Amino acid sequence: MTTKKTKPLSHKQLVSRMLKDPAVKAEADKLNREEFAILDEILAARKKAGLSQAEIAKRMGTQAPAIARLESSLASGKHSPSLNTLRKYAAALGKRIELHLV
Repeated sequence: MTTKKTKPLSHKQLVSRMLKDPAVKAEADKLNREEFAILDEILAARKKAGLSQAEIAKRMGTQAPAIARLESSLASGKHSPSLNTLRKYAAALGKRIELHLV
């Protein structure tokens, strides 16, 4: 008995295949909308506070590129920051995080 070896799928190929399922695509779209809502709030709060990424970074004890990555990761949906990171960001703005289940 011979077994045909198949080439493993890359992550991108697997995601592409999974997103062809309408139920999976709907859930992915829902998650993206939620992450964009968080990004909108973060950027609006930073703008209202009149702070740059560098100023937020200093208050968080990190570097400006880390804040740029945080904000862009929310925009791209490629990475979700931890709740702890979001708390630190909020604290740097003089705010706090509220989490609600609906």
